[in-house]
Amino acid sequence: MDGTPLVEVSFAAPPTPPAAPGIRISAARPRLSDADRPEVAPADAARFRSLSGTVLDDRYEIGQKIGEGGMSWVYQATERGTGESLAIKVLPPRLTRDRDSVERLRREAEIATRFDHPNVCPILRLGETADGVLYLVMPFLPGETLGDYEGRVREIDVGEGIRILVQVCHGLQHAHDLGVIHRDLKPENVMLVPEGVDGELPRAVVMDFGLAKERRTGAQVAQLTQTGIVLGTPEFMSPEQIRGRALDGRSDVYALGVLAFELFTGELPFTGKNAQEMMVARLRGLPRSLRSVRPGLPSRLETVIGRALALAADDRYQSMTELAAAFEGVLQTGVLSRFFRRV
Repeated sequence: MDGTPLVEVSFAAPPTPPAAPGIRISAARPRLSDADRPEVAPADAARFRSLSGTVLDDRYEIGQKIGEGGMSWVYQATERGTGESLAIKVLPPRLTRDRDSVERLRREAEIATRFDHPNVCPILRLGETADGVLYLVMPFLPGETLGDYEGRVREIDVGEGIRILVQVCHGLQHAHDLGVIHRDLKPENVMLVPEGVDGELPRAVVMDFGLAKERRTGAQVAQLTQTGIVLGTPEFMSPEQIRGRALDGRSDVYALGVLAFELFTGELPFTGKNAQEMMVARLRGLPRSLRSVRPGLPSRLETVIGRALALAADDRYQSMTELAAAFEGVLQTGVLSRFFRRV
């Protein structure tokens, strides 16, 4: 590495904005303080790891588990009374006494209540059970993640890939306009929802703003107590995120460049024997060229992705709107014009 310490940057949280119409932030039960939140017995931890077939808070009938990660479990659920199909994200009980984990979940809810865009998934409600387990309620989105789509299709059609990327750009621009940076963009955080005849034109929806940050000026920078930690997915981090520096929307531009490279080639733009070596390669600004991996791709697409992956943020596209226009420009070259009507 270059000697720069790796830290997570955290900004002072702004006042919680008013909820958008239709958004419900639970206030029926006062939040438990970290000190008051009860210890979770192993039996209770196992219970929340397999909620299927139970009723949460006398309101949500929990169906099958549809996702699991280190920070949460996600279940499909049905709301009693309305019959609405929902997704419930539950914070594992072992983390309910961890201040950073709890605040990250609450921040995700507060951020996502402001979203009102077809290419971003909103949060409908933040709830807390009587025994202190926190959960988020979201719309249930049928379909598959972009990561699953990549694995199934293998070689992505250029026009289809660009159509997906442009939608992701629009969703992220909406977040950026609200002062929110995603910081963990990757194929697993993009859902493709079937739409159109036979679902042939999937709608891309950006998910999981759990690591998102408010873009605020003049705020004090707070480090995690354990220095040297950077939250996010290492393969998609921008150089400035790796270094723990202040971020803006251009860091998401970089991450989308990595995502686009992988989408069209099935490989990452940086090579290395391990994640650390790939991080060093990114700090040196040495990505592979797109067409060295897949020669048949348009040279203009290679140029667009290459600029998104520029080492210095000032050399990248300065907004998601600008990047979306560049992707669309690839389709307008004539070679791929037959796809343009689908974007």
